[in-house]
Amino acid sequence: MNILKNLDFAKTIHDLLPLLLGKALFIVVVATLAGFALGIAFGFVLAFGRISKSKWLNNAVVVFQELIRGTPLLVQLVYIYYVVPLLITCAAQLIGIEGWKCNFTPLTAGILGLGINYGTYIAEVIRAAIISIDGGQREAALALGLTPAQAMMRIVVPQAMRNSIPVFGNYLVMMVKDTSLMSYITAAEFLTTAKAYTSQTFLTIESYTLLAAVYLIICIPLGIFAKWVERKTRVGRR
Repeated sequence: MNILKNLDFAKTIHDLLPLLLGKALFIVVVATLAGFALGIAFGFVLAFGRISKSKWLNNAVVVFQELIRGTPLLVQLVYIYYVVPLLITCAAQLIGIEGWKCNFTPLTAGILGLGINYGTYIAEVIRAAIISIDGGQREAALALGLTPAQAMMRIVVPQAMRNSIPVFGNYLVMMVKDTSLMSYITAAEFLTTAKAYTSQTFLTIESYTLLAAVYLIICIPLGIFAKWVERKTRVGRR
């Protein structure tokens, strides 16, 4: 009962909320948008590799996807932040570049980790969407004089992207929540900020309750917006 009597949500909202909506929100937004953009771009590369007629390229993409999807995102973030810079530095020394050391900021490592991880899943969405497009449309485009690349980029890909919007919306919401894992690579996002405030004030219940509320305020409208875009694109196909 003493714990309940000592709750001070007013102080937490007054002190912590500005911190969450300041630098922490900036990091979450940048990491989400940049990571999502990287994930889509990387997903396209992997998807084209998967539908390629080159067997070795197809197999290489499959192996890479299994490696990424077979390890937790948290481990990948830690590996990119702590290990990859060391590997790049070693590689630079091997080719004769001395006195240079590679370093990633927590935000850079977070963007790379989120983009690569989600890119492997987005690739399968894009691949499935491309395969689902009627082959007759591509054949008609070729008959009209378009090159295979033009037929793919002008006819097939736009339809595949539109069909993938519902899944993309879900992944975007998931990525917002997964930015919390960046706290383990010292990124000053929501969770790191809340943990720092809690360690100073010991307002544990209030801090993490407010943190959960902030995530809900961001993710629920974002999910609604994604569904609205999905309905609009569905109407446009009719």
